Amino acid sequence: MAMNVGDWLRSLGLGKYETTFRDSEIDSDILHELTESDLEKLGLPLGHRKRLLKAIAGLGAAATAPSTATLRNADAAERRHLTVMFIDLVGSTALSAKLDPEDLGGVIGTYHRCCAELVERNGGFVARYVGDGVLAYFGYPRAHEHDAERAVRAGLALVEAVPKLDSAAGSPLQVRVGIATGLVVVGDLIGSGAAQEHDAIVGDTPNLAARLQALAEPNTVVIADGTRKLLANLFDLEDLGVKDLKGIGPARAFAALRASSAESRFEALHTAGLTALVGREEESELLLRRWLRAKTGEGQVVLLSGEAGIGKSRLTAALLERLAAEPHTRLRYFCSPQHTDSALYPIIGQMERAAGLAHDDKPKARLDKLDALLAQTSTSTQDAALFAEMMSLPNDGRYPALELTPQQGRQKTLEAITAQLAVLVRQNPVLMVVEDAHWIDPTSLEVFGRTVDQIKTLPALLIITFRSEFNAPWVGQSHVTSVMLNGLENVKRLPSSRALSATRGYRRM
Repeated sequence: MAMNVGDWLRSLGLGKYETTFRDSEIDSDILHELTESDLEKLGLPLGHRKRLLKAIAGLGAAATAPSTATLRNADAAERRHLTVMFIDLVGSTALSAKLDPEDLGGVIGTYHRCCAELVERNGGFVARYVGDGVLAYFGYPRAHEHDAERAVRAGLALVEAVPKLDSAAGSPLQVRVGIATGLVVVGDLIGSGAAQEHDAIVGDTPNLAARLQALAEPNTVVIADGTRKLLANLFDLEDLGVKDLKGIGPARAFAALRASSAESRFEALHTAGLTALVGREEESELLLRRWLRAKTGEGQVVLLSGEAGIGKSRLTAALLERLAAEPHTRLRYFCSPQHTDSALYPIIGQMERAAGLAHDDKPKARLDKLDALLAQTSTSTQDAALFAEMMSLPNDGRYPALELTPQQGRQKTLEAITAQLAVLVRQNPVLMVVEDAHWIDPTSLEVFGRTVDQIKTLPALLIITFRSEFNAPWVGQSHVTSVMLNGLENVKRLPSSRALSATRGYRRM
């Protein structure tokens, strides 16, 4: 049943506009399409326009939705597990009081574009703009791997990016973000392009996300317990306790603070500890043999491929455990689905972890830690300057100024990264692991291509894991071994090493 607009207006103390809305044929179906300009044309004063836009934003996605029973009878309706995000601009009423409507529209537009860019970059879909509110879905209309994680990453990116926007507001903008995950019933997609939206979404999840958004402090992301359970240890969270949410009741809430310091996604997602490695004896022994050969100075590369969850990371973790007491230098690089276009992302991450950089370090402390790390390899001040720039650390005068073109800077940086390995192998054999190369950025791909060539005469082993869709460009070189992991159901049927080798697809190349 559609909402009665007259009753809604009266509940806001704006009942005198009921006739105006009725004469203009404004019903609940088009409330969300009203703009500042529309309300001004209807003759509403500025304060009432802002109050109405704020109230429309607060209606939420389910306010005008038909009943769940109605949706279930519709051909296009379906039940989906969905992560819902509500984003709200803090202090928009105060902004409306001090800004010209045109300037305010520019501020809102800049903010909306930022929201859309970061939501879409993380695999989400902006379903609706309502005044200064934004509704986004993660998991519908297109589902991705780890949608809850994508939503939280988008929320954290928003609270970092929005205050940096250049706008006419006169002071940094602030946002509140609420995120909830659960079962919903969704209807058709209607419209196209930027105006495309879902005509209905029914369930507690949208309302919970909206309530959590209202609960959030400025520039804070608040998530529901159902979302938290899907995140394992991927993020540092603050338990906000049980909150009594209007229309919902008691619900546990958490503030998402930042990405966690867990070394790898694999470790963060396996909070209960590692299970025993079963059925991978052949592959484990192969990795160990390649390590023994690499230590003699005959560098080796192993390309470890297979579908998601088949055991690539578990296999490398087993090798790391086995070599824990053995003197060697360990370098681990982790590619990310959110950073496929971020140049050198896995390399920067490895250096940040090796240097022990913390999120709350002051700039000087970060540079001091970087210097301490680079001192171990007697890195020149020019290369140190290149690394500081790569890691977006400000040069406080301790490094020489770099007067290089972008192309020269890129080339020098790649050479400096490559030079680090040549120094490290003089101290100990080096074990390098690149995880999830199917998400690698192009610049890092070039770096590891150089490493594959360089490693041939060094005491080092490079293991690169990736899913089957990634085409590794290094196949066919004499020091490169490809190992393709298949399902373990073949183990019992193929007991011999030769048969197992053929079936699982690992070969010397």
